Amino acid sequence: MSKLVTLAEMHAKFMSDPAYVEAYAEADAEYSVIEVMISARAAAGLTQEALAERMGTTQSAIARLEGGRVSPSVETLRKYAKAVGKRLRVEMV
Repeated sequence: MSKLVTLAEMHAKFMSDPAYVEAYAEADAEYSVIEVMISARAAAGLTQEALAERMGTTQSAIARLEGGRVSPSVETLRKYAKAVGKRLRVEMV
């Protein structure tokens, strides 16, 4: 019987591939942004529907945004930040 390989083991193996490392870093950065957005909305005590109303959009648009299915513009991120009582700061490192 073959040994099952865990996701962590596969990830460790793939981290030796520079192309994988680059793709992983890009995906990690995108998910970090989404995590910050959702946390900010939750801290503001807003549902997706309430946030959508503040932004002048629909709940389904917020769901797509928070689900990572769309790539938001800086203007959309600015509106999102304002709607949750924050301001947007973009940084390159």
